Amino acid sequence: MSQMPQQTALSRCPSCEEPLESGDRFCGACGYDLSVVPARPDDHPTVALNGSLPPDGAAGPAWQAGSGPGTGPAGPGPLPAEFGGAAPGGHEPPAPGPQPPLTGSPLSPATGVRFDRPPQPDEYPLQAPDPRVAAELTTPPEGTTVCVACRAGRVDHDGYCENCGHAQPRERDHMEQECGAIAAVSDRGLRHHRNEDSFALGNAVLPDGSPAALAVVCDGVSSATRPDDASLAASRAAGEALLAALPQGTHPQQAMHDAIVAASHAVNALAAEPATAREHAPHQNAPACTLVAAVVTSGLLVVGWVGDSRAYWVPVDRSGPPARLTEDDSWAAQMVAAGLMNEAEAYADERAHAITGWLGADAYELEPHTASFKPDRPGVVVVCTDGLWNYAEAAEEMAQVVPLDAAARPLHSARVLVGHALDGGGHDNVTVALLPFPAPPQGAGSA
Repeated sequence: MSQMPQQTALSRCPSCEEPLESGDRFCGACGYDLSVVPARPDDHPTVALNGSLPPDGAAGPAWQAGSGPGTGPAGPGPLPAEFGGAAPGGHEPPAPGPQPPLTGSPLSPATGVRFDRPPQPDEYPLQAPDPRVAAELTTPPEGTTVCVACRAGRVDHDGYCENCGHAQPRERDHMEQECGAIAAVSDRGLRHHRNEDSFALGNAVLPDGSPAALAVVCDGVSSATRPDDASLAASRAAGEALLAALPQGTHPQQAMHDAIVAASHAVNALAAEPATAREHAPHQNAPACTLVAAVVTSGLLVVGWVGDSRAYWVPVDRSGPPARLTEDDSWAAQMVAAGLMNEAEAYADERAHAITGWLGADAYELEPHTASFKPDRPGVVVVCTDGLWNYAEAAEEMAQVVPLDAAARPLHSARVLVGHALDGGGHDNVTVALLPFPAPPQGAGSA
């Protein structure tokens, strides 16, 4: 059986300088393995922990110069041969040969500790170009989308700058539109990574020459595939259907019903996508969204909806009570309608906003809701997603945040309402459209 090589007895621990006893294999204070003593380097100079290098030709471990074995309260003492001291019998260890120059990582100027990593540059190139030299870049052709960060690079079809790589703001993150006397604003909110809402506005002339205005607001179902595409397809289809039907003399309430059916067909068509389009999300539902729409004429107000997006009525002079014009297709609404909970209890439940009706290929049987009203005074119709009404749920609360001049300044008022939702936390996408009643003559706009 081979015999392990014997190590020279140590008087103190090489790690913590704790006194040792004969036969110790481990330090009793720090657990240092005394059977493994570092070999003296023979190809690199020693770096001392006190921040200095030994003189040329000298060699020794990193704990000499008053910071290792042989150093204690009484001052430095003789070092064993293993650590560069005199060998037993008083003989000096043989002088080392010439040492190679110091290479590799630099030394810390404070401690002299060697860092085994390559030198780092003092400066790193920035991702965006220096604005002082941006003018030297080639100006993109006219009509090309230019990066909002460097203002020089062309934006590719993925929405990133080809020059600096900066992601560009999505067009739908914030949308505003004013169409005659009606207006709408949609915003991504403060928590969502994209805007999954959409809207459509329009004005029409009825067969008798009287004006009509319409607004459609859709909210994509986030748990479904491509909710942003669903809301966009539904709002466009419903808006186009209303603009086509109203001038032909179709009753506004019938036109509303048909528009919701058209929107449903448009969303259902999104589910007939190639199999490869869903390979990255095979377990998600088909595209889906909610819808709420309103049509105002000179004497009639018609609303239609599927889901939990809402429409409110707010009198201009506030002489009459405001009203909510829609009933949610939601778990909370079903509990209240069945008499199982009051409204406060139902909407406090975590299941309150689970919708029971929506547009989409995997929806239950489509039941478009429509209702018509004949208001006896001027007012404003607020058409919105739950991103707004979560912060002004009751009709009285909504009336308090609608500006008094909303009928005359619909775009400004829509901005105010979106701002109210953002100030409240902006937990969801926010979309609101405002329509004054009665419908103003064609060409009338905000003051």
